[in-house]
Amino acid sequence: MCISLDDGAIMALIICQNVGLAYDGALVIQGINLEVYRGDYLCIAGENGSGKSTLMKGMLGLLPPQQGRIILGEGLKPNEIGYLPQHTAAQRDFPAGVYEVVLSGRQGRRGIRPFYSKQDKAVAEENLSRLGIGDLRNHCYRELSGGQQQRVLLARALCAAQKLLLLDEPTAGLDPLAATDLYRLIERVNRETGIAVVMISHDMKRALTYARRILHVQGTPLFLGSAEAYAQSPLGKQFLGNDQEESHG
Repeated sequence: MCISLDDGAIMALIICQNVGLAYDGALVIQGINLEVYRGDYLCIAGENGSGKSTLMKGMLGLLPPQQGRIILGEGLKPNEIGYLPQHTAAQRDFPAGVYEVVLSGRQGRRGIRPFYSKQDKAVAEENLSRLGIGDLRNHCYRELSGGQQQRVLLARALCAAQKLLLLDEPTAGLDPLAATDLYRLIERVNRETGIAVVMISHDMKRALTYARRILHVQGTPLFLGSAEAYAQSPLGKQFLGNDQEESHG
């Protein structure tokens, strides 16, 4: 599990110390040394099966490290991390209203209270407005476009997030225009709120426009550094070339 520390000397939100994580009993990623700070925007890149989603689940405390440890600093608690998982067909057909979906992001903060508080409802309204979907609040979620649905799920994740937002392929399945719009929205949320963003993406050309740091993994870390350095590295050039070929394939 993640270790939570309230020590004021721990300035990073998440610290991964020589972390190794397993999936179905097999170690799929190891040797991860990483710190995520308030206001960070980190993109995790890699081929399918490279351990990206497994690492994110470890950060969420859903998978215990087989090696090393994951530390939560700055008083961050697991239920204060906003999480947007990969979009599934079941999620697209979820039979609920937009407002109810967004408000449900406060469930982890509700504790034993049977009802949502005024603060919970105020936070939901704030995020509906922030993501420009206030006019959709009474619409049925499953009747929305893919881009609108992702805005709703992002608003839901923001209702949980205090300092950190974890996004797993948030633009998967979206058309290029909707994907670009969502990337711009995520960058604005990061810039205006200071909430750190850790995002998994295959769409590196768009992701590099906004991310400040890149972690490229393939079972082990292959690169960790600035987006600019990654774009100029042999690995970055190779991966960006593959990304371009896939986008035109």
